[in-house]
Amino acid sequence: MGVAAMLLAAGRGERMRPLTDTTPKPLLQVRGKPLMQWHLEALARGGFTNIVVNTAWLGEQIVAQFGSCFDPKPAQNKREQLPNQEQSATPVQLRYSHEGQDFGAALETAGGISRALPLLCPPHADSATTDVVWVLAGDVFAPDFAFEQTAVDRFVASGMLAHLWLVPNPEHNPRGDFGLASDAGDGLRLALNLPSGDPRPRFTYSTIGLYHQALFMPPLCDIEAGNPLGIRAALAPLLRRAMDQNQVSAELYTGRWTDVGTPQRLDQLNA
Repeated sequence: MGVAAMLLAAGRGERMRPLTDTTPKPLLQVRGKPLMQWHLEALARGGFTNIVVNTAWLGEQIVAQFGSCFDPKPAQNKREQLPNQEQSATPVQLRYSHEGQDFGAALETAGGISRALPLLCPPHADSATTDVVWVLAGDVFAPDFAFEQTAVDRFVASGMLAHLWLVPNPEHNPRGDFGLASDAGDGLRLALNLPSGDPRPRFTYSTIGLYHQALFMPPLCDIEAGNPLGIRAALAPLLRRAMDQNQVSAELYTGRWTDVGTPQRLDQLNA
């Protein structure tokens, strides 16, 4: 079994109201198709066809839209065509972690990943790569991002607990999230948990990353395997703890990227 991917789709989308009162944010249309479909197609082009989607708010609509198998279709017009889209893509198999049904609400990012780990990283698998998972948010538009096996192989060889793709700070997050160390000569750059007042530049987490399941286990994370109690936990504090131990690498991504967090940003994408 190859590397799985977790697509985060459980959020309420408060800032997108009233659009998200009746439609989950990952299903809002961007250039002719649901926002999360762009990610599904990109993962399929990279050969990553084992995908877990977490749901909560209006999650039944996501299941109704995509079911258990999604067959990527070629672009319908040149506006949607990407340079590598002529490559064939294998249908992706979709499984769901229904946080809303199980616990009444979304579990936040770290809590949701912990809940889905038994699906993402089978406990009796015999490959080192099955300890690794792609994580990405279903409400981000990044049509140029390529999910590649070479990135997985490099991450596994690094021994890191996470590898993040950072982007230049957008207007709505001018202070950024994490720092990025200078190249040490081996191509590996550490993500930095910079203290307030540190003058070094920060960048914004794109929400796309590779993670080792050990990040969500003791000693860094004290949530029981599979999160059976439905504990809500944010991801950033966990990442910062790992950064303080030099266990998170990162790189800067400069392709098209939009956090589709407001109706205005959605309108701009569709203009």
